[in-house]
Amino acid sequence: MAWFGKIALGSLGMMFGGPLGAVVGAALGHHFIDKKEAQVRERFQIPGAPVDRLAAHQAAGFVCILSILAKIAKADGVVTQAELAVVDRFINTLNISPDEQDFARRVFNEAKNSPYSLEGFATQFYRMTQAQPVVLCSFLDVLFQVAAADGVLHPAEEQALRTIKDIFRLTDAQFDSIRARYFQNDDKYYQMLNCTPQSTDEEIKKSYKKLAREFHPDTVISKGLPDEFMQFATRRFQEIQQAYEQVRKKRGL
Repeated sequence: MAWFGKIALGSLGMMFGGPLGAVVGAALGHHFIDKKEAQVRERFQIPGAPVDRLAAHQAAGFVCILSILAKIAKADGVVTQAELAVVDRFINTLNISPDEQDFARRVFNEAKNSPYSLEGFATQFYRMTQAQPVVLCSFLDVLFQVAAADGVLHPAEEQALRTIKDIFRLTDAQFDSIRARYFQNDDKYYQMLNCTPQSTDEEIKKSYKKLAREFHPDTVISKGLPDEFMQFATRRFQEIQQAYEQVRKKRGL
């Protein structure tokens, strides 16, 4: 989470505005760290690029993921211990300091209890990420992890996830592909390839090649995405290979 040191925490709220900015401001509260912007820039400046512009995309993802995680966790009316455990595991994968982990949990709690809607957070994130499919799909994948924590996809949770899918302009096939990773069905491998059992051999091959290009490690690295999104893309690439191998064997391709 390299962006964390590149911007003064106190400037995050002003940088985002909207629901994200409000949640950040509330999370900081009296824990606000008063550092001069010049000191931050001197320590973390990358030559030839403004610090805020470099960090804004990753910071938006960090705050928005936690905010929407909170809304998804509360979608069925109660946040369970299993859901909190998934959120904690996610925070622990971010390679940030204990103080920054505390800040992350404050963001989650403030968003959970905030009056702002799921749609507001998702719309702001979509605009800030410039609609990169790898980012949006990886985000939806993390949300599914929380929804699946208790082993059941409650109707309110599924509706919330589909709302996010629509805001992110993802297809039903992309949604079903991610859903299949957490909730088993007979069409799992087809769905992971954005296909159905009725798809032709050529359609399956075409979809497989498209997904393999999109999530190939070299493609993802070239986009300069945050580490957690790259980890998702790498895992997704491996699963695409496995799904295609299963379908290929079944069809004798």
